[in-house]
Order: sequence, then structure tokens, then C-alpha cells
Amino acid sequence: MSTALPLSVQAGVGLPVTGVRLAVAAAGVRYKDREDLVLIELAEGGTAAAVFTRNQFCAAPVVVAKEHLAKDPVRYLLINSGNANAGTGDAGMRAASESCQLVATLAGCRVSQVLPFSTGVIGEDLPLSPFEKSMPDLISRLAENAWEQAARAIMTTDTRPKFCSVEIQLSAGKVTLTGMSKGSGMIRPDMATMLAYLATDAQVEPALLQSMLDEAVAPSFNSITVDGDTSTNDACVLLASGVSGVSVEAGSADAQLLQAGITQACMYLAREIVRDGEGATKLVEVAVEGAFSESDARAVAFTIAHSPLVKTALFASDPNWGRILAAVGRAGIEGMDINAVTISLDDVVIVRNGGRDPAYREEDGQRVFGQEAFQILVELGMGDAVARVLTCDFSYDYVKINAEYRS
Repeated sequence: MSTALPLSVQAGVGLPVTGVRLAVAAAGVRYKDREDLVLIELAEGGTAAAVFTRNQFCAAPVVVAKEHLAKDPVRYLLINSGNANAGTGDAGMRAASESCQLVATLAGCRVSQVLPFSTGVIGEDLPLSPFEKSMPDLISRLAENAWEQAARAIMTTDTRPKFCSVEIQLSAGKVTLTGMSKGSGMIRPDMATMLAYLATDAQVEPALLQSMLDEAVAPSFNSITVDGDTSTNDACVLLASGVSGVSVEAGSADAQLLQAGITQACMYLAREIVRDGEGATKLVEVAVEGAFSESDARAVAFTIAHSPLVKTALFASDPNWGRILAAVGRAGIEGMDINAVTISLDDVVIVRNGGRDPAYREEDGQRVFGQEAFQILVELGMGDAVARVLTCDFSYDYVKINAEYRS
């Protein structure tokens, strides 16, 4: 999941983006004495793009956000943590819509210009009283320099906030891109329990902005997995305020540079989600090369990355390569010649010509598996297609965190 991009991500930095303001509140949606509600304001005339979960039991806020996005230019994003407002039926739809109305009434915009987002426990009704009591304060405290506070407020089982910035020199001037994400468990976005929000002060037309987001999401948020579970609430939003006055046109060199910045920011945030996977101790890139098609390559990569047997071996630092070999074989790839398959751990070849490499030594595999980060490389020898997926291990803590999540 690495690529040569001409820009540098400033990790853990939330540079202000002109035309985008944020505020947070300790509303008490679920958590006591911690900030759990975020409001993001986009300057009038700005544009927005979004991708959402493909889970058919998508949450009420996802349904409402899609409907509003199709109707009107976006002015506000409203995000709560602690309660997913998913599996809540008509009551959940009303809560999502009414929370948007609260923003619209105080901010003086149309309700369809507000997009709601929720993350947290599934199947519990979303109370409106925390929104009602907190909204006036949120509106009054909107500021451009609140990215870190917002990144903390959207956390659930995350152990740390995830945010970054990129400064991009374009032909007509410098623009800023800042983004944040949350996610630690129930991670296999497949769009896009992950949420991500990025904003730039560049001026970008909606169709181009959506194209840029789609391109950036493919190798980043859609190429990670913690546990193989696609959330009901996944969403990724890209805002462009246009306040810098630096216009970006499709097909231009500026568009390529901005695309590179968006992609690099998304890849950083996606990597941080996996690094912060619930109970995770290892960050592993599964690379598949020489596939007949990209879909075949991704099928093999995700089969390995999702395998509980592989993931528990990762946690144990046990180079049990038979589990990797078995996962390759059950990925459902037609026409695969097992005698052409090579599997490596970093620079250590463990399988060649479909069997154990004669030069492989267990201590070499142990050395790689003992690292905090490494690569599993599968070469299929069928074609030129490649795929890269990030995954992590399954530890005792993963079970403990999810067993106790609602307690």
C-alpha cells in the first residue's frame, strides 16, 4: 500500500482550511464527560463529494445524508459518536432528519443542506435531547483550528485521534488539505465502524471532486481490513470550500497534484486505522502480484487478510505459512497453477513452485513475523494485475474489546 507521490503528509497536524469551520461538544449522546458531537461548516459556494457503505442495512444517517446530498449544496456536516442510529427503523430516520433540522434552524440554511453521520452502538434509539442542548453552543464556537478536537470527538474504540494535513503548491497558489478519520473495529469499508472527512480550500467542481474522491478511496479506505466486517455507517466526505480562489480544472497538472494530495492523505488515514485496529500489535501489507485481473488479486489479498488463522498466527509471531498457502488456495481463483505460486515474507521466500522453498529456514520466517510491520507477498504467475491490502493481527484484546463493547 505504498506509492510514489510528490507530496508529504504532515501526520498529526490539523492545518486550518479557509472556508471550513468546526466545533465540538460534550453532548452526552452515550459517553459522559467527553466530547462526542461535531459540527463542520462549509462556506457557501463550496462543493462536496462522498462515498458510503455498501452494507444493505445502512444506518438512518447514511440514508438521510444520501438524500440530502442529491438535493442541495452541502453547508453542514453533523457527526455524533457513541450511537450508530442503525437498525432503528422509522424512529431512527426521524432522529436523523430532526437533528439536521436543529442545525438548519439555528444556522439559517435548508435542512437538506445538512448531512448527518453517526458511529457507535447499533440498534439503540438516538436521543435528540443531547443535540438540542448542544446545538447553540456548537454554532457559536465554530472555528477553523478545531481539527484535532473533532478527530477526538468522533472516536469510539479508537485509542488515538487520526488526522493529517498536506500543503499543495498549484500554479495559481498554495492550497491546504486537512483530513481526519475514525475507525478501529468493524473495519472492511467496502464503499467507503469508519468515518473520514477531508477538506481543501481549492475551488473544484462537484463532478471532478467526486472523481478525485473515488480514485483516492480505492487504494486507501477500500484496501484495508481489521476484521472483515463492513459497518452500517461507513462514510467518507471530501469538501472543497473554494475560498482560496485557486481553481482546479479537470485534466490539468494542478488536478493531478491535488489528486496526489487527496490520495496520500487518504492512504495515511487508512493506514492509521489499521495500525489502531482493536487490540492490534502488527501492521501487515498483503501484496498480490501476477494475477490475471485486479479482482483476482484483491480476492487473494483479502482472503489472506481476513483469515482468522493467519491473523492469530501474526499475533503469535508464528510463521505458520501453511495458513497463508491455504488462504491463497481457497480464494476462488479460476485457472490458478499452484506450481507457479511464490510466497514471501519481506525478503524471505517461504513457498516456491507451489511448495516449501528448499532454502527456507524457520528462523528466517520467525524473524519477519516478530516485526511490528512487514509484507506478505504472493506472486501468482498468471498475469500483470496487482493488489495491496493492509491488515492487522487478532489478539486477546480484540476479543475482550468486542465482548465488553456494550457493557
